Amino acid sequence: MTEPEFDRCSASYEELLSDPVRHRFAGADSDFFHRRKCDLIRSYFRQLTLDTRAMSYLDVGCGQGKLLSLLRGDFARVAGCDVSPGMIGRALGLDVRLQKDPCCIPFDNHEFDLVSVVCVYHHVSVANRVALTREVARVLKPGGTLAIIEHNPHNPVTKLIVSRTPVDRNARLLSAKETKALQVDAGLTPAAVSYFLFFPECIYKNGGAAAERWISMFPLGGQYAVFGRKCADE
Repeated sequence: MTEPEFDRCSASYEELLSDPVRHRFAGADSDFFHRRKCDLIRSYFRQLTLDTRAMSYLDVGCGQGKLLSLLRGDFARVAGCDVSPGMIGRALGLDVRLQKDPCCIPFDNHEFDLVSVVCVYHHVSVANRVALTREVARVLKPGGTLAIIEHNPHNPVTKLIVSRTPVDRNARLLSAKETKALQVDAGLTPAAVSYFLFFPECIYKNGGAAAERWISMFPLGGQYAVFGRKCADE
């Protein structure tokens, strides 16, 4: 999706995401999806026994800043950037910057311990994905982590919802294998892959969470996360 398209939908973004199947999965808003992504990020660092409270965090394609707001208390600094002035204009009280060029991140070299890129790549043209990933690697500190979270093209329900969502009409989904290849090209080492959103919110809250942890490596969840590490010696 181009910048003007995001601006046109910024005032009614949640409404444009509306879908009956999506609502059955997570209710009428996106809070469940955002919380699940926060859970994945927190779990990743817990498994490494790393305390994020002294770390800096950037969300590329932050939109209205919901993920940043949820994770603000987990990091010493949170920041975001997006190509849409209309979207970041709604990220009130957050350190957000406009990406004047979709493949250029408006922050300095080696500035962040964690960068997330959440459901952005399927809006980026295939020709620009390598350039974006290298740019993300540039702003990562040595030893830093890149978390790319995307829709799973192998999940039929995900594909159905994407096909019916106006904001995704130009989307081109990519697999976890393609995502890992992008990270490798940018000089990062893929460290973990996790599939999630196997169960709707009502089941997840009533025993499904434990089940998802056991099946997180099966490539059938509605979305996936690929975590990559930057060499500590750079």
